[in-house]
Amino acid sequence: MPPIQSVPSTDDVTLALIDLGGEGPPLLFCHPTGFHGMVWAPLAEHLAGVAHCWAVDFRGHGDSSVPASMDFAWDRMADDVLAVVDHLGAIGARAVGHSMGGTALLMAEMRRPGTFAGLWLYEPIVMPSWDGVRPSNPIAAAARRRRPSFPDRDAAYANFAAKPPLDALDSAALRAYVDHGLRPGQAADGGPAVELKCPPEVEALVFENGIATDAFDRLGEVRIPVTVAASEDGGAPARVAPVIVDALPQGRLELFPELTHFGPMEDPAGIALAIRADLGLG
Repeated sequence: MPPIQSVPSTDDVTLALIDLGGEGPPLLFCHPTGFHGMVWAPLAEHLAGVAHCWAVDFRGHGDSSVPASMDFAWDRMADDVLAVVDHLGAIGARAVGHSMGGTALLMAEMRRPGTFAGLWLYEPIVMPSWDGVRPSNPIAAAARRRRPSFPDRDAAYANFAAKPPLDALDSAALRAYVDHGLRPGQAADGGPAVELKCPPEVEALVFENGIATDAFDRLGEVRIPVTVAASEDGGAPARVAPVIVDALPQGRLELFPELTHFGPMEDPAGIALAIRADLGLG
């Protein structure tokens, strides 16, 4: 396990900041809802010669703590990003985000312009404002139905590898998700088990809070270069990516038609190559 530093954030949350190693300028990685920082480890290996890679576990995820308020508004995720940047003294660094992690990076840059020199974001969840009537959220409902525990990590790996969407993940990325995303727990019958570090209810609350951000309306405030990468899987994050790019003063679209919304975990080597080229690393 790579070294982990503890970083205080708002709401008395303590974040886990993972040192993924490497030589070069700092590069911060921000994960999607329901995942954790170690899923970036297979990708970071391909950047070891050009960047010092760091990954944060957002509040309620991985080895970071859960706020007593259970407030998972996405501006709190921006708090977590800024806490890590300040801890590292990395103002003006570059960063990579996936889904919710990408949105958190954008919101952090909106709050404190110049925090980053450039961003590379894979399908950030930045949707046009809702009209005051909050729509239903089938993704949150599905999260609440997730199986929370397994007999052991091998059983969990076999379960995820056998069905969509995680069956498409690179084996090393899936292994990292399982090995670092579960903790010892107890089965319903009282026997030993492993359970998700990000419980289904926390994952659902994070998804629900993603609807109500004003990030889309504020994209014009992000003056730094931002690459928005997207699959062509037909999902809403892929469809909205070109609209996000059009709203960004220095936006650029990069398409990966062979991948899905989980692209960085499906092709760590290929995505690392794209990040390296786009962010001018090495």
